[in-house]
Amino acid sequence: MRIIEARIHPNRRITFQVHKSTSCYPKLSIDTTGNALVSQSGAVILIRTAEKTRLNTALSEALSPWRKPSAQHDPGKILLDLALSLAVGGDCLADIATLREQPAVFGSVASDATVSRLISTLAADGPTALTAINSARAVARKAAWSYAGEHAPDHHIDPQQPLVVDLDATLVTAHSEKENTAPNFKRGFGFHPLLAFVDHGEHGTGEPLSFLLRPGNSGSNTAADHIAVTRQALAQLPFRTSGAVGKKVLIRTDGAGGTHAFLEYLTARKLSYSVGFTLTDAMAEAIDEIPEDLWISALDSSGGVRDGAWVAELTGLVHLSGWPAGMRLIVRKERPHPGAQLRLTDRNGLRLTAFVTNTVVGSLQTLELRHRRRARCEDRIRTAKDTGLSNLPLYGFAHNEIWLAIVALASELTAWMQMLTLTSSDARRWEPKRLRLRLFSIAGRIARHARKTRLRVSGRAPWSGLITSALARLEALPAPT
Repeated sequence: MRIIEARIHPNRRITFQVHKSTSCYPKLSIDTTGNALVSQSGAVILIRTAEKTRLNTALSEALSPWRKPSAQHDPGKILLDLALSLAVGGDCLADIATLREQPAVFGSVASDATVSRLISTLAADGPTALTAINSARAVARKAAWSYAGEHAPDHHIDPQQPLVVDLDATLVTAHSEKENTAPNFKRGFGFHPLLAFVDHGEHGTGEPLSFLLRPGNSGSNTAADHIAVTRQALAQLPFRTSGAVGKKVLIRTDGAGGTHAFLEYLTARKLSYSVGFTLTDAMAEAIDEIPEDLWISALDSSGGVRDGAWVAELTGLVHLSGWPAGMRLIVRKERPHPGAQLRLTDRNGLRLTAFVTNTVVGSLQTLELRHRRRARCEDRIRTAKDTGLSNLPLYGFAHNEIWLAIVALASELTAWMQMLTLTSSDARRWEPKRLRLRLFSIAGRIARHARKTRLRVSGRAPWSGLITSALARLEALPAPT
């Protein structure tokens, strides 16, 4: 410690102490003179993925009716820029500024005022604008799945190994009055959107197919909403032919989908389904009639025998008149977790759950395990909330529908990037927060030489090699036609 005296007036003197720094971090002086730095250089993988899948051109073509003749910014690029900003961590329109500061990487990015005007313009023509955005998404999805080959969700699917589409709803809290916000059944306030995701399996993640924004007081088991979301999801599948996909697509959802109207719709479309089912008191009593030797040990998530859980078929022991033909009712009983509260329909101290399916092949164990893997949909919703779904920031309901479409664009662009470039790495299953920390946030520097612009990525970043290998994979893909 040093004591320093300073005279600031002929008759006044100040004495102060200077302490040696005890911090374990280096002392830095900071200024804002750097102009060739890139703080989100890893996002270049997302840009190249959008280009390879033709998402950029598909959005530009689909939204061309909303572009004014003298407009400087293309509406398709504005929406893609918004999706990129959400993918790297944004959660409102103003976060597009993180892209605007890097014109060498992201090009010319629209101002906040231009972005806001475009959202309002699209919202004024909501259904038509959403149809246009969804058509662009379908074009890009077809290209992405075609490039993915054996890693695509629709690779070698059939009625025995169908493509799985999960439906689920979630509550999104609104912290202020917005159009069509309402109290929900959990005593919250906000929205209650219903979404559909395609499952990439245990070695991948998933991607959104369709979405329906609803007020917070919307019913969980509204059949019309489930039918609408399923119809939109099927329209996104690249392999559909005249709208018919058959039993090589499995619709999977929880008990909210266990309604007569929804199951009849799935049966009429000849779709496979695995849907949660609420047991009545009579059905719960009928479980006592199942002989003990017909109960089969359930499987855990890895396919091994799960101790304390059993499955059996209840179809022939209860009346299912009025339900679609071919519907099978499968029930599971298990010892509840310590402290769990039993329900009225539980029997003999065992927790009962049930689901219905029209699948006729496969053991009860594998069918029940397949249904339980519906929990992956909750992971997809959680990652969507990390990509803009947790905050519907606009006042108008139609405006927030456009926002939800941008969330879907950001989520599926991230999923396509992983499916096309990270298949040989654990990063194939990284969720958005980890992708941002380890990959997207890698720093870089813009270098210009011989009329070429290069992005020099930090060589000290532990995962910088993923960027170069990912870009090499994208570069090796054939040019879009």
